[in-house]
Amino acid sequence: MTAQAFVYFMSNASHTTLYVGVTNNLVRRVAEHKSLATPGFTAKYRCTKLVYFEETDYMLGAIAREKQLKNWKRDWKNELIAKTNPDWRDLSDEIGVTDDLVRQIAGQARNDAAGRNSAGRAP
Repeated sequence: MTAQAFVYFMSNASHTTLYVGVTNNLVRRVAEHKSLATPGFTAKYRCTKLVYFEETDYMLGAIAREKQLKNWKRDWKNELIAKTNPDWRDLSDEIGVTDDLVRQIAGQARNDAAGRNSAGRAP
């Protein structure tokens, strides 16, 4: 069975901010974060580096793990990352996120936004 859910950490370039998330499609979700096209925490703090992820077969398990990790002290999160990624490299390339995919997702987000009125509704 292939992984059905992922828990992941995104970081900014200086590693001062961490975002903990959960998804069923890690490649797509990381590309969304890297595109900065969706307003929110990762866009505001420019968390565009995938520095850690875990795979699981079940979404409920991933959600429980995400909640657990969000309650951890920052030092514990840093240690967890350092165990598998001591240099805090961006792991995006290793999972298949490409610059073309990031551009494609950014373009889709712009098109979606253009199709909505100021109230956030489709015309």
